[in-house]
Amino acid sequence: RDAYEHSDGETCHYVVDLSETTYLDSSALGMLLLLRDHAGGDSASISIENCNNDVRRILAISNFEQLFSIR
Repeated sequence: RDAYEHSDGETCHYVVDLSETTYLDSSALGMLLLLRDHAGGDSASISIENCNNDVRRILAISNFEQLFSIR
């Protein structure tokens, strides 16, 4: 949350690097949704990158591929 709440407000694209992440729980998914709301909701430009297969599966089951660009 600190990474985006203290931004200058002019940030137009966020990149979330999950290369060191092995699992996402409901709190982590909630934080991603808070980032999306902070970045403008439906007009937000957020990429989630470097997911391993387990994390990608969690994001897919949660339908986050409808809300974020997942690479």
